[in-house]
Amino acid sequence: MNKAIVIGGSRGMGKAISSSLSSIGYDVIATSKKELDTSNLNSVKDFVQNHNETDVLVLNTGGPPAKEFFSVTEEEWQQYHNQLFLGFCIILQKIKINEGGYVFLITSSVIKEPNPKLVISSAYRSAFASVFKILSKSFAEKNISCINIAPGLINTDRTKELIDDIEEYQKSLPMKRLGEPKEIGDFVRAIIENKIKYLSGVVINFDGAASNYIY
Repeated sequence: MNKAIVIGGSRGMGKAISSSLSSIGYDVIATSKKELDTSNLNSVKDFVQNHNETDVLVLNTGGPPAKEFFSVTEEEWQQYHNQLFLGFCIILQKIKINEGGYVFLITSSVIKEPNPKLVISSAYRSAFASVFKILSKSFAEKNISCINIAPGLINTDRTKELIDDIEEYQKSLPMKRLGEPKEIGDFVRAIIENKIKYLSGVVINFDGAASNYIY
């Protein structure tokens, strides 16, 4: 049976991806923060010691609090440096992706359009996206596809934390609604189920036409 590891797979987009992969017969390890906290490097090292090989790896984690640059503490910089960057680097170094496999990175639209009110997320998600792009070339030699999914506003607890009046905000969006986690789960499943391999090293903007950038 093919294996999948979904980091942050117990809620929101991660849970939707886990369910989609289970539906096509994957043996899915879906971690919660209790089982794997990427801000805690000891937790990361323990996890990769016990789970060191997979066919599909989904790198996903919750976002930092909404903060502007001058309100971020040194402790917060360090915590989210680990959670959004260093923890993922260690995971990619230590977990073997089997030939022909997939790595999905769940980032955010802030990697395309940095948000001054989400400065921590903008900084570290962009930094790791650069590492992921570089690695996609070496992974391609083993027929391993690397896809960076950059969601806009999705109907998750995270979005409810950031926006006070969801119903009113949706009216300003082109589709007049938030994206649903299931849509991202179904997208990941479709890529794998249909063995789409040449789509690699790319960023998929999953934002319902809400953004203004072209690339």
